[in-house]
Amino acid sequence: MAVSRRRLTAVAAAVASVALTAALTGGCDAVNKALDCVQTADSIADSVTDLQQAVENTANDPAQADSSLDSIEKNLDKIGDKTDNADVNKAVDDLRKAVGTVRTAIRNGDRTPDLGPVTDAAGELTKVCSK
Repeated sequence: MAVSRRRLTAVAAAVASVALTAALTGGCDAVNKALDCVQTADSIADSVTDLQQAVENTANDPAQADSSLDSIEKNLDKIGDKTDNADVNKAVDDLRKAVGTVRTAIRNGDRTPDLGPVTDAAGELTKVCSK
């Protein structure tokens, strides 16, 4: 089950709206953290899309999938460093595990690894960033 870029973009827009409301009612630190989370979750959504395309082309360029996985992990590090929210941290951990599973599958020669857990975890991360 792939998470569509349109759906992730819509969620990101909703989160931006929540962040604006928070700015009007709360502190700037909370808003900055929420915006950082949204922006990084959007980058992860882009990386997941790239990963899906890379997996489709694994036979032609196996390094492309590895590069997409690296990009997701770098963005996860950014979110993890900027939040102390337990839900966000759990979503980050879940996505990190899913990425690790796909990376292992590719290294073991699986040309069509199951990306469902990655897309599900990315969707969950986007969702918790909007809380």
